[in-house]
Amino acid sequence: MIDVLVAGAGPTGLMLAAELRLHGVRTVVVEKDTEPTGHSRAQGLHVRSTEVMDQRGLLDQFLARGRQFRVGGFFAGLGPAWPEGMDTAHSYVLAIPQAETERLLAEHATGLGAEFRRGCALTGLEQDADGVTAELADGSRLRARYLVGCDGGRSTVRKLLGTPFPGEPSRVDTLLADVALTATPEELAAVTAEVRKTHLRYGAMPLGEGRYRVIVPDEGASEDRTAPPSLDHLRARLRAVGGTDFGAHDPRWISRFGDATRQAERYRTGRVLLAGDAAHVHPPTGGQGLNLGVQDAFNLGWKLAAEVNGWAPDGLLDSYHAERHPVGAAVLDNTRAQTELMNPGAGQRALRRLVAELMEFEEVNRHLIEKITAISVRYDLGGGHPLTGRRLRDVRLGRGRLYELTRAGRGLLIDQTGRLSAGGWADRVDHVVDTGTELDALDVPAALLRPDGHVAWVGDDHEELAAALRRWFGEPAAG
Repeated sequence: MIDVLVAGAGPTGLMLAAELRLHGVRTVVVEKDTEPTGHSRAQGLHVRSTEVMDQRGLLDQFLARGRQFRVGGFFAGLGPAWPEGMDTAHSYVLAIPQAETERLLAEHATGLGAEFRRGCALTGLEQDADGVTAELADGSRLRARYLVGCDGGRSTVRKLLGTPFPGEPSRVDTLLADVALTATPEELAAVTAEVRKTHLRYGAMPLGEGRYRVIVPDEGASEDRTAPPSLDHLRARLRAVGGTDFGAHDPRWISRFGDATRQAERYRTGRVLLAGDAAHVHPPTGGQGLNLGVQDAFNLGWKLAAEVNGWAPDGLLDSYHAERHPVGAAVLDNTRAQTELMNPGAGQRALRRLVAELMEFEEVNRHLIEKITAISVRYDLGGGHPLTGRRLRDVRLGRGRLYELTRAGRGLLIDQTGRLSAGGWADRVDHVVDTGTELDALDVPAALLRPDGHVAWVGDDHEELAAALRRWFGEPAAG
């Protein structure tokens, strides 16, 4: 029997497969496409996702293939500049095409031993007390202890489960494309500046070698929304909105997205779980979709592995829904707000001017960007220390960087006192006695970090530490 079957080989499924393999969990990924599409709807990693890659030793590969940006405009196109004083060692947005992100994560997961079966669409599932039976399009069946649907906004897994997916249907559509343009940069800049006075969902971002990522409001969508739009339709919409099609030709891909906003009522149903777009869909405003899915997987991976490996304390797997559902709901809210701010009505334009004034205040600008980049996320773990429930930034220690100690995906006890012990949990938790001036500044004598980097406990009391270890890492090993 497979330990975990992952449906979908997008960024969420790939990240989850890698996290499971870090803990020796036999993981099989099934994907309906025979080959990666090469499409890059998402174009970058936000701060928290960049930290995640650093925590797993992948950041150098991502930095080598991306570009760092510190510019304003990530919240509804507003914000005078990138905020100063953000709580991170990676205060930038990393521009990297989704196709490259998927390639790097696939290499990472494959290197850890994840199995892939492409051209295998999941068409049915049944679960019982011991596992899940998945039926594939070719009629074959796979048996797994758990199944995770990472299969996108039209998730087959979610539909087969019958999980309610409440929210709002799409009201406006937008075209997105990777095309070549014959227009000069000067013409592009002049037309875009004029059109964006009233239509903010419009523009052309250079991708290099004469190619552009084009965005334009859509109308007249066909009834078959699964069919990609044609080049003729894209050119017609560019002319209708901006008066020119910029000589668009040679499309690599053209897609349509709406502003539908929905979230699964529950992320777990028995032995089947949902992550990424299968659990939540929202407008791409602020570039949060790929990042939210990767972070779902980062939260779920170690918890599901603990369940499979037999040491998970009661309620650990259910904490995935308890922690990530509110985070997803908050992203839905901020994308709703951004969408309203970007609509062309007179009332929305007035509100946009007001929010633009507020974002001139550094604290407001930083607050909104930390929300979008997910470094303000704090899980409700109890405890009185301000760091409890938050992820800890990459602080400097006597022996180097904190994130260099998190590569294996285990728990981590950072102990400045030298008097504590995690001996009974040595198979799950690394104990590092070290000091660092940054920890002193944060008033942290010792901290227990979960495998996802969130702080489970801060203090110097043996009994409190033991209670935290039991809560997150189960009972100590015998002897």
